Amino acid sequence: MPKGDEYRVRAANISALAKRESSSSSRAEFEHLAMAYLRLADQADKNAMSDIVYETPMERPQIQQQQQPQPDKDSSK
Repeated sequence: MPKGDEYRVRAANISALAKRESSSSSRAEFEHLAMAYLRLADQADKNAMSDIVYETPMERPQIQQQQQPQPDKDSSK
């Protein structure tokens, strides 16, 4: 089962718990948690459509720059 569907099943189960809850504050928390699982399901669906491949960058030789000697300020006089 795709991960998005797993999250939707969890959201449905939590939503069912919310409907059976007598305390309004607990019911609201369950509903909030169910909505979070639905957002996770949507994100999991988007992630499943992404085809991300990591490629190790090729090593480039380090180019060392040589510092040019600077003329003395006093020798210009």
